[in-house]
Amino acid sequence: MDLGFTSEQDMLRKSVAEFLAKECPYETVKELEESADGYSSKMWKKMAELGWMELYYPEEYGGYGDPFLDLLIIMEEMGKMAFPSPFFSTVIQSGFCILEGGSEKQKKDLLSKIAKGKLIMALAQYEPEGSYQETGINMAAELSGDQYALNGTKMFALDANVADKIIVAARTSEGVTLFVVDAKDPGITISKIPTVAMDNSCEVIFKDVKVSKDDLLGAPGDGWNILEKAALPATVAKCAEMLGGSKASIDMTSAYCKEREQYGKPIGGFQAIQHFMADMLLAYDTGVNYLYKVAWMIEEDLDAAKEVSCLKAMVNENYNFISERGVHLHGGIGTTREYDVGIFFRKAKSSEFILGSSEYHWEKVAQAMGL
Repeated sequence: MDLGFTSEQDMLRKSVAEFLAKECPYETVKELEESADGYSSKMWKKMAELGWMELYYPEEYGGYGDPFLDLLIIMEEMGKMAFPSPFFSTVIQSGFCILEGGSEKQKKDLLSKIAKGKLIMALAQYEPEGSYQETGINMAAELSGDQYALNGTKMFALDANVADKIIVAARTSEGVTLFVVDAKDPGITISKIPTVAMDNSCEVIFKDVKVSKDDLLGAPGDGWNILEKAALPATVAKCAEMLGGSKASIDMTSAYCKEREQYGKPIGGFQAIQHFMADMLLAYDTGVNYLYKVAWMIEEDLDAAKEVSCLKAMVNENYNFISERGVHLHGGIGTTREYDVGIFFRKAKSSEFILGSSEYHWEKVAQAMGL
């Protein structure tokens, strides 16, 4: 297992970091958080021109076929800047579902459009009960002739408010089935949910939405299998973003502790502060090194289900710990919009529940251990 980066990957990291620092500094992040769309369409087009969306997809579907680690580098750098965009929901969540379950026609059509930045997608999986389990998907999809009628409510669908198409998990007579639905269908009502992260988490209500058999993603009843397979690399990518946020929290808190003076010297000179910072760095280093191990397993197509759950549970806890300590060491000012560290505290709280809470993944690890 080689944990080193190639010169091309170093260049990729540098170019992504420079682009985000120039195009979307933290003040712009805050402005986008408060906007209706929650992202910048101009930046999205620029990202497409830089080739970020097409990086990982196979060449036959409009991509470059680059290693999985390259995708994680982009996610890490986005995490450092708390960059708001539909990249995760479109390129990763939806894209991986299409790669796992789509027909050749769907892959060539949908992935090529995503790769060129011409299609934004969202995944509507969770329901009001908030379950991560297969049994938590109860939205009805009733077949009548050559069409299905979708009725029900989905919650926490990231970027559904700006999506062109939505992948919807619903229950047919065969079991959980995935559908590719036009987000602008008149039977769909989309509302942003106010969250601590100020992200594009949405409620999506379906009322007699007609979907053709041709728009199934995979076979009827195979939806859960597709979701589970796509969730493995998607979870690792989300962890990369969270670890990027952890690193930014540490860096800005360390800089603040060197500048903020109390009792005649910088607060970083006090032992208690030093121990806090050391614990934050230890939590980050542990997570980021495990991230690369799990990424290697994904790249090598090894069975990484247990390791992915270990990683997500650990990163959930560590990101919350690091960002909370960052706010703590800034003092009361750290909770305000004036200082940037609070952005990561809010993102950590939200990211914890995307693709599985700590409790959910602890249970999966225990099951993998035979307990």
